[in-house]
Amino acid sequence: MQTPQDNEKLADWLARSAMQDRQAFARLYEATSPRLYAVALRVLQRPAWADEVLQESFVSIWHNAARYRPDLAAPMTWMTQIVRNRAIDWLRGSDNRLDALDPEVVETWVDPAAGPSQRLSDQQQASRLQDCLEHLPAEQRQCVVLAYQHGMSHAELATHLTRPLGTVKSWIRRGLDHLKGCVSA
Repeated sequence: MQTPQDNEKLADWLARSAMQDRQAFARLYEATSPRLYAVALRVLQRPAWADEVLQESFVSIWHNAARYRPDLAAPMTWMTQIVRNRAIDWLRGSDNRLDALDPEVVETWVDPAAGPSQRLSDQQQASRLQDCLEHLPAEQRQCVVLAYQHGMSHAELATHLTRPLGTVKSWIRRGLDHLKGCVSA
């Protein structure tokens, strides 16, 4: 939890960064990068992607430090929002990184303590689910993956996808209905 003194330091470093003070920006980076990396990693689930997004986010923070308004948000809140938005943009990127679930996540669907026949059945079901996900329209797949693999709430999805909450809920519901029918077929 940030103390008022921490917020004052961060706000000062942001203000000085807005004036192109590289030392203040370095201090800001040292003080906040571990927490901001954790935010990126939570959304992206891949360390390499989180590293990339963190660096892009700090470039954005450097260029937009003058836009920070301490009367609207705490410094960490403002920077966290930049990282989260950047991470969501990364997932929505032109190479459609949400085409399929992360293979490491699919592996976690198989119970290692199960017997050989149960593991085979679990692997087949996981593979079937992944195939079914690939046949969803992009918006539905993106919502389902972000909600269930990355733990985002419907409200968070609506905010980050800049879509109405009802639309996001509909996409998730239709996606889950399709998956239910596809997996059981």
